[in-house]
Amino acid sequence: MWIASLLRAPRLLLAWISAACLAMLAFGMYLQHVVGLEPCPMCIVQRYALILVAVFTGLAAARPATAWWKSGAALALLAAGFGAFTAARQSWLQWYPPEVATCGRDFYGMIENYPIGRAIPMIFRGSGDCTAIDWTFLGGSIANWSFLCFSGFALLLLVLLLRGGAQK
Repeated sequence: MWIASLLRAPRLLLAWISAACLAMLAFGMYLQHVVGLEPCPMCIVQRYALILVAVFTGLAAARPATAWWKSGAALALLAAGFGAFTAARQSWLQWYPPEVATCGRDFYGMIENYPIGRAIPMIFRGSGDCTAIDWTFLGGSIANWSFLCFSGFALLLLVLLLRGGAQK
């Protein structure tokens, strides 16, 4: 089984996880800039979590020392857990939307109503509605798929850390 062989080569598995995170980030940028979907604040938080997982696993894959990749894998596990939690919360909000959704303001409303010093940080928080389902694949929303990916990364990292992996 290919997962078992990857678990014996921890640096290769960490590199694959990092590449998968970068691919997910690229797909998110495609959905935002080409398809026109506006990310919500929770989507932005998930992007930050993906960046952290990608950075930690990428750095961990770069060095052969066992302590190095174990430390990177542990940090990536924490980031993946945080990303899974955020995606699960967003999925919950999508399945059971609150009466009043307050996920953020629109882009032009922020620019018009706030000084530029306050508007710029607000822009990076996202402006879409966290309860809206704008895109689906096989019946799952972006938040649902994000949860599955984060959970998969966390599971692989946990198994890798528990097994210890071979030093390669």
